Amino acid sequence: MSETPAGSAEIVGGFQFVDVPTSQVDQWEADSVPVADAARRLNEALIRSRAEGEELRSIAKELEGLVERLEATAHAGPAGVRYNAEGRSWEWGNAAVGLRNVVAPPMTTEFTSTESVRGEAVLGAAYEGPPGMVHGGVSALLLDQVMGKTASRHHTQFTFTGTLTMKYLQPLPLGPVEVLGRIDRQEGRKVFVVASIGTPGSVAVSAEGIFIKPAWAEADAAAAAVNAD
Repeated sequence: MSETPAGSAEIVGGFQFVDVPTSQVDQWEADSVPVADAARRLNEALIRSRAEGEELRSIAKELEGLVERLEATAHAGPAGVRYNAEGRSWEWGNAAVGLRNVVAPPMTTEFTSTESVRGEAVLGAAYEGPPGMVHGGVSALLLDQVMGKTASRHHTQFTFTGTLTMKYLQPLPLGPVEVLGRIDRQEGRKVFVVASIGTPGSVAVSAEGIFIKPAWAEADAAAAAVNAD
């Protein structure tokens, strides 16, 4: 399997065009899910396991063999974001939603309108801070991801996080969580987003953020408008 066949073109900031049909990307993802899920189970099991001594050394040896098999086809550099001519994109290394990144829960997200996004994740022992509770940094990670997607206005503009302010209102228990984001207003290149993470009907952390459209994105949009006339 190759995600960077001949004809791929590197774009700005790690975004890369890959000339493959969506059906192929879907198949790559379908093949990846069992591996990624098993790796997440491994992580959870290692945290909870009481294995020791020779048993752990034996497991490490078996894992080394599996790692070498995966490294044999690994590309260098960042995972980045890839997309095809049909508008399908994939960011398998993303720390919040990356399908192949076992650090990611992974969280699933969807637009509920042009200016709002809803995210869902199940957070287990790998995301624990205080006993039985989600680490505050994990909440910040998931909030930032949803707020950044919200600021894109359904992928019609590109932004970076400028500021992110959070209020921790109460502990967030491990388990299913919901992240909600919406655009409050936009002033030029600044997009003001508000969001929360918690369980249905209960907010644990609220957040406000300013997301900035970079100057080069404004220039590209202006050029596209001129070319369209």
